[in-house]
Amino acid sequence: MNFIFVPACLGHQTGAHPECPQRLQKFEHLPPSDTAFGLDYVPLVHTAAHIEQVRSACNHERPLDNDTLTSVGSYAAALAGVGASITAADQGDFALIRPPGHHAYPHKSTGFCLFNNIAIAVKHLQRQGKRVMILDFDGHLGDGTSHIFYEDPNVLFCSIHQFPAFPGHGWIDEIGSGPGKGFTVNIPLPPGAGDDLFWQGMELIGHIGHQFQPDVVAVSAGFDGYREDPLLQLQYSLQAFYRCGQWLRENFDRVFAVLEGGYNLSMLPLAIHNFVNGFNSKPPEQSEEPTTTSPLLVQKTLKDLASLKKCLIPYWSLDTA
Repeated sequence: MNFIFVPACLGHQTGAHPECPQRLQKFEHLPPSDTAFGLDYVPLVHTAAHIEQVRSACNHERPLDNDTLTSVGSYAAALAGVGASITAADQGDFALIRPPGHHAYPHKSTGFCLFNNIAIAVKHLQRQGKRVMILDFDGHLGDGTSHIFYEDPNVLFCSIHQFPAFPGHGWIDEIGSGPGKGFTVNIPLPPGAGDDLFWQGMELIGHIGHQFQPDVVAVSAGFDGYREDPLLQLQYSLQAFYRCGQWLRENFDRVFAVLEGGYNLSMLPLAIHNFVNGFNSKPPEQSEEPTTTSPLLVQKTLKDLASLKKCLIPYWSLDTA
């Protein structure tokens, strides 16, 4: 897994905002990557009206919502992110992009996200006849991605995230609808959850994922679950991201990743490198002791996971999960 980096992604500059160019500053030494032309792929998910709304807002530096600001370089940055995500999907690489995408809906931008990079890449793979599992380990629910595939039985959407937190949902009973019922798996973790609870959830995701048998695993790789991130209260260590990369390599044949959140500017590069190094069977960039969760939170979360399994039993074999 190699990095896909496009300098245009640094052109999204909205002042004093958590989602800032400095998130990728330590990767600026990377050579620019040749990528797909993003505008060719955005209509796979987004309406023509929404694409024009984003273009116009960026040209005039108007916000798309209270959290989702724009600048004159934001439209080009967002399109570059889409193109990098398509290339990452085709090559099995990691798209180092911003702004993130997993909160964006077909018709609106929200939560720092202009276009839904991972969803567009998955739609691209679906046109090739691929069954895709999405693993979203960002600390926030990827609500836009979930919405886009909520009725699709050919995409297994799995999110492990803090609850309660933005966007305010992602509970265990949200399992899809219509033909997609059972193909959305939400694993909500409480504030204070550490590596041990993260892996309880990941093991359940892996159990379901093996039954789904995806052709490709698409990873919404957000690192705001790190224990010192300013936006959330999860307590993951750097080791959790390293192990996640290893786990994906060991369990699935074809994987790519797209950067989502992660707002601790000093630790984000280490977390990203740990994830990719784990996938590439290289030593971690920096090791940390795994974190553990308080017994009361563990007890509550295990009850929630038991309830989740009851919701999913009609669709998956969970006897040994």
